Amino acid sequence: MMGLLIRPSRRITVVNDTFDELDAEEVAIVELVHDWVDKQVKPVVQELEHNNTYPADLIDQMKQIGIYGLAIPEPWGEAAVSAPCYATVTEELARGGMSLAGAMGGHTVVAKLLLHYGTAEQKDHYLPKMATGEVRATMALTEPGGGSDLQAMRTTARKDGQDYVINGSKTWITNARHSQLVALMCRTDADAQPAHRGISIILVEKGPGFEVSRDLPKLGYKGVESCELSFSDYRIPQSALLGKDEGHGFSQMMRGLEIGRIQVASRALGVGRAALEDALRYAQERKSFGKEIWEHQSIGNYLADMATQLTAARQLVLYAARCYDSGRRADMEAGMAKLFASETGMKIALDAIRIHGG
Repeated sequence: MMGLLIRPSRRITVVNDTFDELDAEEVAIVELVHDWVDKQVKPVVQELEHNNTYPADLIDQMKQIGIYGLAIPEPWGEAAVSAPCYATVTEELARGGMSLAGAMGGHTVVAKLLLHYGTAEQKDHYLPKMATGEVRATMALTEPGGGSDLQAMRTTARKDGQDYVINGSKTWITNARHSQLVALMCRTDADAQPAHRGISIILVEKGPGFEVSRDLPKLGYKGVESCELSFSDYRIPQSALLGKDEGHGFSQMMRGLEIGRIQVASRALGVGRAALEDALRYAQERKSFGKEIWEHQSIGNYLADMATQLTAARQLVLYAARCYDSGRRADMEAGMAKLFASETGMKIALDAIRIHGG
């Protein structure tokens, strides 16, 4: 795992032993993404972030590398990897810029929903194009005023002939403008008891009645958009229902969000790792009282704690990823990983700011 390594020259570097979890092909994929981030992302990411510019060129390169197909196995994709490898690739992307990692998070959730619950026709129609990034996907859960209470959603899908007619709105939907496919959670039975049995997922594409109404302002995590969606008598064939039967959308999405939460946790690892690497580099360059500041005990303690916390968070993320790959329910493990890694990433970033003030 990651730690601080003191070399004979007394120089310190950050080491990453996550490769112990991966096979040779997966190690090669992670190394490819690592090098790409260093060479292509880091030189431009600050300008993109500050200008809130959509990273179109970098997204195209991600497609060419095969990142959008990492969760899609044969016969639809060619480079599916384990959940620990997927988490490690996500960390590498977020180390360069979290917006890039965010640009493939919801896409993976939708891919897993299709793999686990989609009909043969839905898989054959969407997954090959999703694997190449030709079709990008996101999911739409949150509603204005609804927060995490998914069972209280008001977006409805009413049957009319062979179609569904959808009305309602969603908010904070990442990648909404640049996704061609949206896994939309909506209520198909308003009278169902318990309420979650009336929720379904419908696979929607842009068309009349479906509007990306506005981009929401953010303090950070810029470049990749978060939007409001509105549906006004949006009509789509009933064959767009995920799977064959209504009323399973809540349980389907809960399973999909397991990999989604692992992905968010991995983003936090990348942010924390970038902050630690920057703080460590600065601590080896900056001198005070005749020595590099990392040699001062107060700064050294910060760095040691940051590395320890990051290592612990990564262990928890990889544990959740292994649980997910086992096929058993992993919502608790994924939730713990997301909580701990995100809190850890924020604390490391704050401590990095403190070190840069030394």
